Amino acid sequence: MYSHPQSRASDDVKRLRQEAGQWLRSLRERRRLSQRELAEKIGVEYYTFISQLETGRGRIPPDRYRLWAEVLGVDPQAFVRELLRFYDPVTYELLFPSMSVCMVPVAANEPLPPRPSDGGESHV
Repeated sequence: MYSHPQSRASDDVKRLRQEAGQWLRSLRERRRLSQRELAEKIGVEYYTFISQLETGRGRIPPDRYRLWAEVLGVDPQAFVRELLRFYDPVTYELLFPSMSVCMVPVAANEPLPPRPSDGGESHV
């Protein structure tokens, strides 16, 4: 017997959002920011929004991606690429078929990926 496809998709979305939340939390903790401090730096009135994201309930609004990346000390393109992996895996796989692992380091001892040079090749 087949399971309902929406139910399966819903479970996948929930799991991916939770993974995104864990990733965001690790980035925040690596910068040694509390949820309140991060909320203040990104201009969110309530720190509970950060908590909701970190537990997989919600998404970062696209117009805030650059600010989040800057506050978390991550290259904006790498940050958005990783969020896309969690938020829209179908599009991610079409755009980046050979990139199946996390491209933004989360451990405190891992170096950040280099920012693309202005005169270099385009990665998009």
